[in-house]
Amino acid sequence: MTTKTMTQNKSKLYQWLMRQASSPSARWILASVAFAESSFFPIPPDFMLIPMVIADRAKAFVLAAICSLSSVLGGILGYAIGFFFMSTLGQWVIDTYGLEQAFTSFQSTFQTYGFWIIALKGLTPIPYKLVTIASGASQLNLAMFILASVISRTFRFMMLAGIVWYFGEDAKKLFERHFKLFTITSILVIVVGFFILKALL
Repeated sequence: MTTKTMTQNKSKLYQWLMRQASSPSARWILASVAFAESSFFPIPPDFMLIPMVIADRAKAFVLAAICSLSSVLGGILGYAIGFFFMSTLGQWVIDTYGLEQAFTSFQSTFQTYGFWIIALKGLTPIPYKLVTIASGASQLNLAMFILASVISRTFRFMMLAGIVWYFGEDAKKLFERHFKLFTITSILVIVVGFFILKALL
C-alpha cells in the first residue's frame, strides 16, 4: 500500500467518523474507535470525542470515561499482540504505519523508563499502538502497564473533554493552534503528580 493510498484511506475514515459523531450509535462507535486505535486503527478517538462533547456538553466526562476505559482495554490487546505475535501481527502493524524507526528508538529506552514512557507517551500525539505493542514485546509487567495506561489515558481524555466543555465551539480551533503547548503542559502536570505520589508513599 502506497503512502498516497494510505493518506486517502485515512482521510475517508476521518470524514466517516465525523459523520458518525451525531448518529444514534455514536457512543458505541466512539468506544470501538478508542479500543481499536490502541492496537491497530489509524485514527484517534479525539476526532469523534470533540464534536460529541460540543453537541452534548453535559455528557463531556461520561464520554471521556468511555474513551479512557475503551483505550485501556484496547491497549491490553496491543500488549498481547506485542507479547505473543510480535514477529507476525505486531510487525505488520509497525510496518503498515511506517513506525519502524520510532519503534526501534522506543525500545532502546523502554527497559529503563518503562512505566514513565507509557505514562508520558500515552499523553502525546505519538501513536498509542506503538506504546502498547512495544510494551508487550518488551514483556513489561502487565499490572504496571495497565496502571500507567489508566493514568495517562484517563488524564488525556478527561483534560480534552474538560477543555472542549469549557470552550465549546472554539475548542477545535484552540487545539489545532496550541496542541504542542497542551501536550507539554499535560506532561509537566503528570510528572509533578508522580513525584508527589512517590513522596507521599
